[in-house]
Amino acid sequence: FFFRCKTCGEYIYKGKKFNARKETVQNEVYLGLPIFRFYIKCTRCLAEITFKTDPENTDYTMEHGATRNFQAEKLLEEEEKRMQKEREEEELNNPMKVLENRTKDSKLEMEVLENLQELKELNQRQANVDFEAMLRQYKEYEEEQKRREQE
Repeated sequence: FFFRCKTCGEYIYKGKKFNARKETVQNEVYLGLPIFRFYIKCTRCLAEITFKTDPENTDYTMEHGATRNFQAEKLLEEEEKRMQKEREEEELNNPMKVLENRTKDSKLEMEVLENLQELKELNQRQANVDFEAMLRQYKEYEEEQKRREQE
């Protein structure tokens, strides 16, 4: 993940190589998985930065020494989870909502299938085009033009 050093403002990007010291966090376990804490040093100012693993969200959590950069993908995933949860709660309380959601889903699926069919038809039309014949016609046309110019 991306983060920024609080001391010097250096950005440390995903994939940046650095040395880290790892330790197991005492009294913190998620579904039997141990949680690890990593100690690294900023690549510019050598300030200490620590972060922990977050197996629940398959991510990391920043502890101190740096601030995490904004990540739109994470917010989008959280929003999708929240919307899915709201939809499930609505469906539990309202049987008409279940029916409405099913009809919306089926309409969406029908649209997707129609679009897919259109794309298949378009590809078939393009597959029927004989490019070799087109090239031969173009060469013949060019040769005819050259003959006319010479005459």
